[in-house]
Amino acid sequence: MKRKISIAVLGSTGYVGLELVYLLSNRKDITINFLGSENSANKKINSIDPRIKKNLPSIKLNSQFKEKNIEILFLALPHKISQDYVKKFYNKIKIIDLSADFRLDSQLVYKENYNQKHSCPELLKEFVYGLFEVNFNLIKNSNNIAVPGCYPTSVLLPLIPLLKFKIIQSSNIIIDSKSGYSGAGKNFDKTNIFKSKIDLNFYNYNTNQHRHICEIQQELQKFTDDDVLFSFNPHILPIYRGMMSTMYCDLTKKFSIKEINRILKKFYKDHKNIEIIEDNTRGDFNQIQHNNKCIIKLFKHYSSSKIILVSLIDNLQKGAAGQAIQCMSAMIKN
Repeated sequence: MKRKISIAVLGSTGYVGLELVYLLSNRKDITINFLGSENSANKKINSIDPRIKKNLPSIKLNSQFKEKNIEILFLALPHKISQDYVKKFYNKIKIIDLSADFRLDSQLVYKENYNQKHSCPELLKEFVYGLFEVNFNLIKNSNNIAVPGCYPTSVLLPLIPLLKFKIIQSSNIIIDSKSGYSGAGKNFDKTNIFKSKIDLNFYNYNTNQHRHICEIQQELQKFTDDDVLFSFNPHILPIYRGMMSTMYCDLTKKFSIKEINRILKKFYKDHKNIEIIEDNTRGDFNQIQHNNKCIIKLFKHYSSSKIILVSLIDNLQKGAAGQAIQCMSAMIKN
């Protein structure tokens, strides 16, 4: 009989934490031996999320976690808090962090964007950026993974191959993204978008000031020698889950959509979760909600020197918990 992997989840009652526990609870090769929370101790997790049918351990305080007999620790915690647990358990067990604490290579950039000093900057270089389909070979050989943010995942997957093979210019990229409100976390005030049962709101926020900009910049810059320059305009939709990013890019020379699709398909040929739509099929949220897909579709611009790319993911799965589990699967198979 195949050995089961013993895992723990700290921050198990947030949007991402619950999604993570739900997905992990459906896997036969996993045993969940610890669930942590800051304020839901002694509860059963299925009383918070009825989707979780398996009988799991009662929730304890995050601070009660001990690494004994645990192989992989998931940290579904806010930034800053993750650092405390990484310092404590680094080099003792494998860590998959879903916060922003270990995504950035520079402690200065971290401080600039998160308004505080990093408490263990020497460990930044010990974490692999968990963009699964791009960094698969690094992920499978690592014990420490920083799972990308949801907006960066939706933006990086279509843009990285095109920058790497010099299909698009690295400057004047316009990124327009729209997310379900779960991407804003449990503390998001839903009265911002639900004014009544029939009147729903929709708005942009933190235009060109969003914290994910530095993460997108860092990772795109790794694939070109030219300066990467882009505008980023995120929006909140009056729906729970799903994300769409639309990118407007200048081509380096004249390429047909068919040629660009061929490059994307070749780059992701070993990764079934990346789907390139080449026909007139519509890409929409129904196709990516509750799964780990990233759907990419290209459109002509009125100018033949430009291209429009649309990318769709589920912000809770491919943009967070699902991608974390992809990373876990690669780590345990190695």
